[in-house]
Amino acid sequence: MGYGDVSAFNENAGFKTPNFDQMCADGLAFHDAHASSAVCTPSRYSILTGRYNWRSRLKRDVQSGYSPALIEKDLMTIGDLFRQNGYKTMAVGKWHLGMDFAKEETFQFMSGYETCPGINYAGKIANSPVTRGFDYFYGISASLDMAPYIYIENDRFTHLPDHETANTGKQFWRKGPTAPDFVHQDVLPHLTKKALKLIEENKDQPFFLYFPLPAPHTPILPVPQFRGKSHVNEYGDFVLQCDDVIGQITNKLKELNLYNNTILIYTSDNGCSPMADFKELLAAGHNPSYIFRGHKADIYEGGHRIPLIVRWPARIKAGGNCEELVCLSDLVATMAEYFGTKLPESAGVDSVSNLPLWLDPAGPAVREDVVHQSINGSLSIRKGKFKLELCPGSGGWSYPAPGKETPDMLKFQLYNLEDDIGEKINIIEQHPAIAERLKKILAAYVRNGRSTPGPKQKNTGEEIWDAVKWLEQYP
Repeated sequence: MGYGDVSAFNENAGFKTPNFDQMCADGLAFHDAHASSAVCTPSRYSILTGRYNWRSRLKRDVQSGYSPALIEKDLMTIGDLFRQNGYKTMAVGKWHLGMDFAKEETFQFMSGYETCPGINYAGKIANSPVTRGFDYFYGISASLDMAPYIYIENDRFTHLPDHETANTGKQFWRKGPTAPDFVHQDVLPHLTKKALKLIEENKDQPFFLYFPLPAPHTPILPVPQFRGKSHVNEYGDFVLQCDDVIGQITNKLKELNLYNNTILIYTSDNGCSPMADFKELLAAGHNPSYIFRGHKADIYEGGHRIPLIVRWPARIKAGGNCEELVCLSDLVATMAEYFGTKLPESAGVDSVSNLPLWLDPAGPAVREDVVHQSINGSLSIRKGKFKLELCPGSGGWSYPAPGKETPDMLKFQLYNLEDDIGEKINIIEQHPAIAERLKKILAAYVRNGRSTPGPKQKNTGEEIWDAVKWLEQYP
């Protein structure tokens, strides 16, 4: 979901999002907030661990619905942090961080996102979310366009698949095994009901609910009451259905007298996908990327600058706006400060507490810089107004995509976002000293295994693929 899909963030939005807007009016909107990656698996990894995603074994792209667990067993997650502080921890929705399904002798892992033969759907699932800090999990293994299309509760599939389904267009999902009770259009309403039920069941104890929606990601499937409501296209309608989910959550908190003392956070894990049909949306007067270049998968701002709204009536002043740089990896350190808990040396290595900004959005910056990644593994570093991108093009899906660059393009890009928020003018040749300084900072973060103060840590997997080599080779 793009930065510009919330009408409170986009004065030229093609439709109004009343519940998101009300959340902004009642809480705090961050206008320089970023996912660590421009695609979903890696940015979710950073949200839950406070660790940049490229430190994991996944150096590019995303996982499939059959991929093994990505979060390392010994790594503290946000769920662990809450549980250690007496909270019931629950996750409902799209996991997409891998788990290990029971396998038969015929098992074969398929490259890409295809169905893996030889899965024992009746077997126990190892390394599910209930082994990564959550007391309870209900949801789907990955995106709603990736098989298997079967609900999972804790460490078991709720049904055996009995047929296969597939679809095309904006309603696209890949062919795969499907359970008898699984209807793609009903998934968002079904998961929302589950989330609301859990809130009600746990109203008398401290709880943490991680509720990653499967929407407005493909398949773009608004239910009948939202079709045509946005007056732009089906994607706009689906965003409005997500907006309605926020309204349902808010109403449930009010109904249970939990509203004032509950922290509610809404954000997106990356920018809007081209599957939403940008041409159609722009023709209808709506730009999901707002004024930013690029979209999902890209190193450009449209790939990773996202809406972030925090509402906490008991402590956060209503109607606030924050222009300071923050990253979704900051949730771990933020809540650790809230609890007064010191994180282990290996935890939250790229997480900086945002709590001071929650309480005083006009206060001093908490972050010196932030590192981003595109779908092809390219890194960028932003410090102040300057952003260095270690690729000649988008590193993603927009032009110039990897392999589509022209010979005259420079190897790296440097932009002054204060003067050029649209990232149109590459100034790296005019400011080589700035580029050199930024690449040295990034190289140190890579080699130290952390970007925050503390003892050196080791990155998972190959150390660190090509990033440091690129830095050393340029200019």
